[in-house]
Amino acid sequence: MTDKAFPMRALHKIATVVAGLLVSASAFAASSGVELEQAGVALGDRASLQRGAQAYMNYCSGCHSLKYLRYSRMAEDLGLSEDEVMENLNFTGAKFGEQIHVSMNEEDATRWFGKMPPDLSLISRVRGSDWVYTYLKSFYLDESRPLGWNNTLYPNVSMPNPLWQQQGSQRAEYGAADPATGERQVVDLKVMQAGTLPNAEFNQLVRDITAFLEYAGEPAALKRQSLGVWVVLFLAMFTFLAWLLKKEYWRDVH
Repeated sequence: MTDKAFPMRALHKIATVVAGLLVSASAFAASSGVELEQAGVALGDRASLQRGAQAYMNYCSGCHSLKYLRYSRMAEDLGLSEDEVMENLNFTGAKFGEQIHVSMNEEDATRWFGKMPPDLSLISRVRGSDWVYTYLKSFYLDESRPLGWNNTLYPNVSMPNPLWQQQGSQRAEYGAADPATGERQVVDLKVMQAGTLPNAEFNQLVRDITAFLEYAGEPAALKRQSLGVWVVLFLAMFTFLAWLLKKEYWRDVH
């Protein structure tokens, strides 16, 4: 075995794993027959993250926790004061340094939804931001479901549409029945009753929530991006100094 064989084999394995992670969310979406929409989030847009945090706390945090994120860390990263966070984004009475949990207990959650709603700290890292964005836009009315709602991206979902007032009520349009199963696939969604927001503003609301969830999945990404500029500048300066040193060493040779 040559010295080059091991690195090449290791790189091949790493590439295979990365490729599998990249296509996992797309494969899940493909299994439901829904094409993912591009979220277009920008973690560098602090205003979007702040709006997303406010929207998440108002519409999602009643059921879904973010147990890997603390109020204090969120305040520091998003440029918010302790008073702003505690007065506007904390609805459970938790302390400033505690994680973001829900006030709903497991008994009530099981009675209403069948189980405790999942924590969403890592949902963006697991599914991808495009998946989260598409999911939040894909709810429709379905009288056959216990809560009266369904989702084209996640069929038979056990939660209602948290943004129905802003989006409006959507109804599904079905295609021809599958000869094998007899099931009809949803081919389109139509807004039957308009919501409080125009379509463009609603899309921005969903994009803000998606951006916040992407941030919550990896808060260090914000600092990593800001430090990246300094790292590049340091490497450029180091390269220049190394070039000067090399030139000095080889001056007598040439």
